[in-house]
Order: sequence, then structure tokens, then C-alpha cells
Amino acid sequence: MECRPLQRLNTRQYAPVPLIPGLNSHAVEPARIRLATAGAAVVTVGAGLGLRAVATGSLAKYGGDALYTVLLLALVVLVAPRVTPLTAAGSALAISWGVEFLQLSEMTAELSQHSPVTRLVLGSTFNPPDLFWYAVGAGAGWLVHTAAGPCLARRHTGPS
Repeated sequence: MECRPLQRLNTRQYAPVPLIPGLNSHAVEPARIRLATAGAAVVTVGAGLGLRAVATGSLAKYGGDALYTVLLLALVVLVAPRVTPLTAAGSALAISWGVEFLQLSEMTAELSQHSPVTRLVLGSTFNPPDLFWYAVGAGAGWLVHTAAGPCLARRHTGPS
């Protein structure tokens, strides 16, 4: 399927055609974006788990950091489907960095000892190189979000 940028239509000449008859197209577009984003989040989690299963050392560690931020970006878009790629990437990066800096406190280490899920989400030890790899993940997520935009955008074809 080829995705091309949307062409502007003369709104005086054509009325927008709803994607689903009887529904406002403005309501359908976010649902479509959320569905695609939920799929991307599932794929990202699968990639992270797969990476941990087949790789060790720095590749598993830093690849996981980048995928963590990609997942956060997907969650940002899931909550706010009309967010711009730059805002989504910046938000995901800010959250990733915030969690990393939170690891400077003893609270995250304490919480991580009690739950493997908490350890996966919050980590336990501050590691400065993680900050770079979160930025790599935000950049990769920004590229994918930017490239996917035209494919997910509402298409108006005018009267048949």
C-alpha cells in the first residue's frame, strides 16, 4: 500500500465524506490512529521481549532502553492521537529521562526489589548512557510516527 501526502481539497466544492457512514469522520480518525498505535505498542513490547531473549550485554541493555522510549511514545499517541510526532517524541523522552533520574533516589531501588514488573518499568540504578539511548528511541519513534502520518490520516475523495 502506497502512502502519499494528502492533497488539499477546495472545501467549497466538496463536502468531506465520512469514513464510516453515519459517523463523523473527525471521530473516526482518532480511533484509527489509536488502533494502529495499539498494534505498534504490542509489536514494541514483543521486540523488547524478543531482544531480551536472544541478546545479552550492551545490545540487550541499550536496545531495551531505546524500545522503552518507543513504547512510551506509542502510549502518548494512544492517549492523545492527534499529537504531533515531535511532541510525542519529546514527551516520551522527558518521561524516560524522568524515570532515569528518579533512579538517583533510593525509592526506585526499594520498589524494584518487591516487584519484577516495577523493576522493568522503573529500573533500579541510574546509568548515564541510558539517557543517550532513550534519545535514540525517541528519534526512531519520531521517524516512524512522521512516516506513518500520511498513511493514518483521513482521506477525502470528494463525490464519486
